[in-house]
Amino acid sequence: MQRLHLLKGAFCGLDAFQQQLLIGSAVAAGGILLHMVLKRRQLKSIPLGEGWWGAGKKPLSEDDQIYPFKVQTSDEEIADLHERIDRTRYTDPLEDSCFQYGFNSTYLKTVVSYWRHTFDWKKQVEVLNQYPHFKTKIEGLDVHYVHVQPPHRENQKVVPLMLVHGWPGCFYEFYKMLPLLTENQDGLVFEVICPSIPGYGFSEAPHKQGFDSLAAARIFLTLMERLGFSQFYLQGGDWGSLITTNMAQMKPLCVKGLHLNMFMSTRGIKVMLSLMIGPYLPFLVGFSREDVRRLFPFFEKNVWDILRETGYFHIQATKPDTVGCGVNDSPVGLAAYLLEKFSSWTDLRNRDLVDGGLERKFSLDEVLTIVMIYWTTGSIVSSMRFYKENNPDNRVAAKTGIFVPTGLAAFPGELLHCPKSLAQIRYRNIYSYTFMPRGGHFAAFEEPQLLANDLVQFVKKVEKF
Repeated sequence: MQRLHLLKGAFCGLDAFQQQLLIGSAVAAGGILLHMVLKRRQLKSIPLGEGWWGAGKKPLSEDDQIYPFKVQTSDEEIADLHERIDRTRYTDPLEDSCFQYGFNSTYLKTVVSYWRHTFDWKKQVEVLNQYPHFKTKIEGLDVHYVHVQPPHRENQKVVPLMLVHGWPGCFYEFYKMLPLLTENQDGLVFEVICPSIPGYGFSEAPHKQGFDSLAAARIFLTLMERLGFSQFYLQGGDWGSLITTNMAQMKPLCVKGLHLNMFMSTRGIKVMLSLMIGPYLPFLVGFSREDVRRLFPFFEKNVWDILRETGYFHIQATKPDTVGCGVNDSPVGLAAYLLEKFSSWTDLRNRDLVDGGLERKFSLDEVLTIVMIYWTTGSIVSSMRFYKENNPDNRVAAKTGIFVPTGLAAFPGELLHCPKSLAQIRYRNIYSYTFMPRGGHFAAFEEPQLLANDLVQFVKKVEKF
């Protein structure tokens, strides 16, 4: 009270001009402060944009109907595959090299022998067709998706959910998770849409340059709108993580929640200081013991390992069509190129195993089904072009935060670990952050139950279920 009287006395001692100047300065400062607070609270978004990726010129109108689709095959397609496999020319691996040089050709022969003589593609086509498939034209492209509706029951809440894959995966990665999500979870159940990114699998490839994650995000938002969903949840990893993040940035009012199993922070001084201080005083920068275990030694886990695992990235981000010629023409070359990722990206220690640990998490039927989706659609080159089209620098999306409710599942075998304290720089409304007990890059394919459980718990928290 005494301080208040002193301030009042000091103010009264000023002349009229000084009093007006002080009052004006206080009002201006208050206005600036209020503007900053409101700006921070404002739900930020990025422009939706527009595009046309079909062949030739854009027509005056576009067919927006939805058509049923079935995966098909033929005896001729299978015979051609077998003939190409039989003509494969192998190179002997170096002694004791395991998977350190890539997919070991000794084990590759075992996989190819199974593919040639045991694998039943017609049977796997039936597996793919167990769920309803559809196609619809968006921005000049036939977009493929799987749409699974839960069984109708009384007293259950049905929540729309889109699952988005990455590379070298596809919609089939989610097949083991679909029954877990479409079954009643204490009154909560999901209606699931799994699209194929344009240029992947059964979605038509863009005919024009520039198709990036923003274009894919816009197309998938249009798909959800066309299906009649005004609000929905999103889940993604790999490219799916970036695409769903962009969707949440474009239409935050439509995205009720965003769940990711791969996520990164932005670059900046806080990240740099955290990585410098983290190994020694982790509590000062918000790191847990598990963060320290997964992040450090930093250069070994985040520089050297990444350099060893991302040679493909530089090739696909610069000259995808060149390397694509080989893998699009040779089924065995394609299998080696894709399946090496399903080996090492589940656990980097698999590089020290003679069989790459491929069958520790997957059956050969499962991984060869993914290879066959790429092979029969001839989509490997167009899927690789996605890397060239996505330049992360100087994009408004990279500089805009994500404000929708977000759930993050940190799997220990993921290529890069991002602590919650760093993820919060980019994802401003984290509802849940879970250290998953096991699993790697292909979370839905490797650990469907773990991922489904974490997703369900996140949605329940957002829905206050």
